Amino acid sequence: MTTDENYCHIPVLKDEVIQTLRLRPHGIYVDCTVGEGGHAEAILNATAPDGLLFGIDRDEEAVRRAGERLKRHGSRVRLLHGGFKNLGTLLSAQGVRAVDGILMDLGVSTLQLTDSERGFSFQKDGPLDMRMDRRSPVTAAVLVNSLPERQLMQVLFEYGEERWSRRIARAIVDERQKAPVSRTLQLADLIRRAVPRSGQGRRIHPATRTFQALRIVVNQELDQLGVGLAEAVSVLNDGGRLCVISFHSLEDRIVKRTFKALTQTEPPQLRLITKKPVVPGPEEIRVNPRSRSAKLRAVERMAAAPAPGDSGTA
Repeated sequence: MTTDENYCHIPVLKDEVIQTLRLRPHGIYVDCTVGEGGHAEAILNATAPDGLLFGIDRDEEAVRRAGERLKRHGSRVRLLHGGFKNLGTLLSAQGVRAVDGILMDLGVSTLQLTDSERGFSFQKDGPLDMRMDRRSPVTAAVLVNSLPERQLMQVLFEYGEERWSRRIARAIVDERQKAPVSRTLQLADLIRRAVPRSGQGRRIHPATRTFQALRIVVNQELDQLGVGLAEAVSVLNDGGRLCVISFHSLEDRIVKRTFKALTQTEPPQLRLITKKPVVPGPEEIRVNPRSRSAKLRAVERMAAAPAPGDSGTA
């Protein structure tokens, strides 16, 4: 593993997450994207001495590193390798049917970005991989070297919101006819040359949206999110809260629409906690620039209405 020697893991919106989850010492909580355990550690500290945390991640390396960080909490933490779309099954296998709070911190982790061998970043050269779960057979290289030009263009436009998707797809197809596109810097340079100079903004690299699109498709992130939100709501206790941190408009749109729909059922399943998304303040962005696009939304599970004629007594 080749990582940035200056790498430091900083959990995004940590204080806001802890406050919004409304933690209690005897509660059971889930960090669905445990990463390196920053949020998980804060939850464990806030629920001492006997709160229980389940940490889940698709990335086996993340589970291992979180285990090292959280081992001092002993049996109060249980780490599971898997995706949150299978949340109910994962918890059931642990003998748990309902929990008091859930966190989903979406997107790519700092660890994945700083490890050039994972292929998530265009800042360093590495294999064009982008898999969060290395058991998956589909890498970003497979996509860029096998998708028909029109389908590749659609992927970049739909999942990267890339206005130059047609030019980039054409450039990739032309390049792969000469040799496979297999390295991160190779693809980033190809994109830079394909995008007109007038279309290259100062704030973001011209390859940003293409890398986002490929990563989303490789990991089926939006499909995972839609299923995962439904799973999370289904395992929440009455009064339990679900917090979701998203990092781009596609994720945030799914979260916003799902929460809105479930607050408008009859009877409503959820109560909206955040009328507007919570975002990092200037100081957090200064310390951790990667947090600048984060948005936190939260809901609370409503108590089920009693059936007609049910007095609530035995």
